[in-house]
Amino acid sequence: MPQHIGIVACSAEGAALCYRTICVEGARFLGRPDAHPEVSMHTHSLADYVACIDDDDWRGVGELMLSSAQKLATMGADFLICPDNTIHQALPHIEAHSPLPWLHIAEVVASDAAARGFRCVGLTGTRSLVESDIYPEKLAARGVELVRPNADERAELDRIIMHELVRSVFQPEAVAYFQRVIERLKGEGCEAVVLGCTEIPLIINDRNSPLPTLDSTRLLARAALRRAVQGNN
Repeated sequence: MPQHIGIVACSAEGAALCYRTICVEGARFLGRPDAHPEVSMHTHSLADYVACIDDDDWRGVGELMLSSAQKLATMGADFLICPDNTIHQALPHIEAHSPLPWLHIAEVVASDAAARGFRCVGLTGTRSLVESDIYPEKLAARGVELVRPNADERAELDRIIMHELVRSVFQPEAVAYFQRVIERLKGEGCEAVVLGCTEIPLIINDRNSPLPTLDSTRLLARAALRRAVQGNN
């Protein structure tokens, strides 16, 4: 029997895409039409997360994540994923107290970047994520260099994500802005771009991006499927 996947959700769109990917692509991993592992999901109000993030209260973010983890453990989950890059900043505060092991989204992305032979990648995401050490550390461990957007780009990407994408608002102007940022990152030598907010793949993909994409949402979902089918192997 495949393992039971627990999803610690934060924002609705990113969590929904991750859940949908697990369910739709599960058949490929399990070899049976319509098959996928058992999946449970829990989320606190996004407003509770945002309040903690705005106060730079990462222990508070971690307590919300830990609360979800405990609920998912009682539901029978075997391991946890969180389809939200930004709140991974809180994971070090709670991982030792977690009732279940976690797959780390940035480790999954870094592994894929290295496997595809990328030596330098750009990062898109919320300002908090882009300015954090989450991706630089995980990518550097795989020998991959990271280039961040500039200060003005960080502010506008953050606005689009937090005021549009997480609220299910998808505008052509947002697509165009992401494309311009990615094009500039390409000019700085980037060979691919990390879609480091789990809503970004809803508007940017390999068809409309100036660079190959590292889709953190779907990469995490597929890593969870592999873990569920293969266990820790």
